[in-house]
Amino acid sequence: MSESSKDWTKELRSISWNDKEAKYDIRDWSEDYERMGKGITLSKEEIVALRDFLNGLEL
Repeated sequence: MSESSKDWTKELRSISWNDKEAKYDIRDWSEDYERMGKGITLSKEEIVALRDFLNGLEL
């Protein structure tokens, strides 16, 4: 999605933990993916609601 001046990238990823249904995760990652920043995790229903909201905006 974007890159910071410290070579960290903000990414949207689909992540599944412990064999559970995948969730959508938006957060900053270090270049080597060893560290991550604070972020937000959304269920499928939440990401669909966010998509619908964003589609309704005039940008």
